[in-house]
Amino acid sequence: MTRNDALPRLALLALVAAAAAYVTVNREKLDPAILDAWLSGMGIWAPLVYVAIYAAGTVLFAPGAIFALAGGAMFGPLLGTFLNLTGATIGASIAFLIARYVAGDWVKRKAGGNLKRLLDGVESEGWRFVAFVRLVPLFPFNLSNYAFGLTHIPFISYAATSFITMAPGALAYTWLGHAGREALEGNGSAIRYGLLALGLLAAIAFLPRLIGRLRGNAVTWIVPGDLLVMSASHSPLKIVDVRGRDEFLGPLGHIPGAINIPLDEIGVRRDALLGDPEATIALVCRTDRRSAAAARQLQDSGLTNVRVLRGGMEQWNLLGFEAVRNR
Repeated sequence: MTRNDALPRLALLALVAAAAAYVTVNREKLDPAILDAWLSGMGIWAPLVYVAIYAAGTVLFAPGAIFALAGGAMFGPLLGTFLNLTGATIGASIAFLIARYVAGDWVKRKAGGNLKRLLDGVESEGWRFVAFVRLVPLFPFNLSNYAFGLTHIPFISYAATSFITMAPGALAYTWLGHAGREALEGNGSAIRYGLLALGLLAAIAFLPRLIGRLRGNAVTWIVPGDLLVMSASHSPLKIVDVRGRDEFLGPLGHIPGAINIPLDEIGVRRDALLGDPEATIALVCRTDRRSAAAARQLQDSGLTNVRVLRGGMEQWNLLGFEAVRNR
């Protein structure tokens, strides 16, 4: 990259950083009542202006709950939910693109240790990990928007998954904001709105345990010793190494008898794994992240007798088992 090419990116990064710092310092001045009064003069343009403000606030690390509650108070539970969800998705998408094309180094410093967890999660599970992070807020929402831009997930998958999986939270906070306004106006239905919103928030609170169980059951593991026994016993078995060809023939080598189908080809080469319906398909990679992702792809396509080698070739070699190498 030349100096002239870098200047616009640096200028945009500086602008975003300065605006984010301003919003952080003046966070207490973000008053929904002021926003409501200002938007009331916008007429039919108020929804579009609100979405734009919400999106900008997301990019600048403004608290999303303030906007979500304000949207419910100003636009009601249905339109407010749609506007909140749209604004949050647009803002999350802009942050994603800024990180991917402009501010990668800054995001790496800001994210710290969380970034590796995100990178590993996306490498292993793709869009499923984005859904998990959206449904279970283990990472700060505004920062995760930027951090996802440094992963390999396609933009469309990221944006679509975010829109769908942010819906429950957007609905709950919007209804809560609507209930608050109704209560202030003396509307008896406010209690019903509030209970509905609190019930949905309670359901979201139980999602970590539920998703944790589902994630734990998604992959069936096999340890190197058991795989070695299966290979020696002539059980119906197909060992599939999902690394690239260079890794397959590289220093770690591969398990004798394994076939090489890289992860990005698993879907299109699924038919090569069909045959004996009783055969076990054992998936292998360097550790076990890519093989776990391949297992989920195959399970989604209808193959059930799929196993993932725990620890991959690193563990296989660590235990002293024979590996074929490109000598």
